[in-house]
Amino acid sequence: MVSVVGGFRAVARVTGGRVLLWSLLGRLPNAMCPIGTLLLVTRNTDSVWLGSLVAGALAVGQAVGGPLIGRLADRRGQRTVGLVAAAVNALAILALVGASERDLPLGRQIAAAALIGLSVPLVGPLSRSRWVRLARGDGELTSSMLSLDGIVDEVSFTTGPALVGVLATLASPAAGLLTAAALVGVCATLFALHPTAAPGAGAPGAIASATGGRRIRSADRLLTTPYVLLLAGMALLGACFGSVQVGVTATTDALGQPGAAGLLYGFMGFTSAFAGIATAALPARWELPLRLRVGTVLLFGTSVLLLFSGGGIGVLATAIGCLGVAVAPQMITMFGLVERTVPPARLGEAMAALVSAIILAQSAGTFLGGWSADHFAPTAPFRITVAAAAAALLLAGCTATDRRYRRRDGLRGGAVRVLAVDR
Repeated sequence: MVSVVGGFRAVARVTGGRVLLWSLLGRLPNAMCPIGTLLLVTRNTDSVWLGSLVAGALAVGQAVGGPLIGRLADRRGQRTVGLVAAAVNALAILALVGASERDLPLGRQIAAAALIGLSVPLVGPLSRSRWVRLARGDGELTSSMLSLDGIVDEVSFTTGPALVGVLATLASPAAGLLTAAALVGVCATLFALHPTAAPGAGAPGAIASATGGRRIRSADRLLTTPYVLLLAGMALLGACFGSVQVGVTATTDALGQPGAAGLLYGFMGFTSAFAGIATAALPARWELPLRLRVGTVLLFGTSVLLLFSGGGIGVLATAIGCLGVAVAPQMITMFGLVERTVPPARLGEAMAALVSAIILAQSAGTFLGGWSADHFAPTAPFRITVAAAAAALLLAGCTATDRRYRRRDGLRGGAVRVLAVDR
């Protein structure tokens, strides 16, 4: 097996270094807009509740719009859909900033935030569908690509909110959203224009390429049983995210160090990124279903450590760092299994729907975590984390088998043969 470094070099050769940069910078706004919206509206209305309401509209819009954008990208091509989405998204961000700064009616701010969510260019999910396709069935290369993409996700997840916080401190909350609009307008556009962009199932010759000569039929269902199980697994992981976020915030505040919350989030992102790199070094005999089962054991085991985090910041940091080790491998594995469970021509839509499952469940985990922290104890949200991790362990233990997630039609690479790009 190639080394991890060699694998990542192979990824750079296949994809081109520039598109990896556009992929990173293009998905940063996705991590910047939620916290940026919350800070902006809260400051201008002097109400955390109103800020949360507008930010919630953004999250709902993204959960609904993600699969729609993904489906359009699969059918019409990533380039056309990506360009339109980037333009609409940048304008929607500017509209929200203008509406909030001018103190326009709350309904207009909610509408602008919802449009931001509906028009997210999906740089992350569409990146993963590109990498799977470009790997052309090479298992080691696919693993390296998804591992690298997981690292990029973690970097954006931790860097985006931090960047908004710095800009809000040095300038204003509006500066963070304006920066996000610029990144979408430039980097998401460059990502859409890159030659690796899939032309879509409706493009000339794409249907035959995607299906080996047969016409795509409505019978190529997306919601197969294995895929629904992956959606459930992603939702449980999202519930862990939401409850952990609230638990860390409440616990650090109770310990008298509220400023440590941001550092702990960053630490979890760091350990998760490190684990994502290590995932690429796993031997080939560790098939994806086995990785999913082992990963859920690790997720559950590390989540239990959070129950003892009230003893001090050091204990909490250790528990959070250990939990981060379980995050990236789980996400990388589930995104890898998507290729085996959905029709090749709907891969982008399937990736986007997984992200929507995380977003919705994270919102639910945040709500339940906040309620439990208010009614019980600062560490109470971590009980929700443990419960969600236990459910994920039970789900994977019962369903993640080689037989259920065998490659579709016995093809090596399945979706990788969707729409080959001449390079």
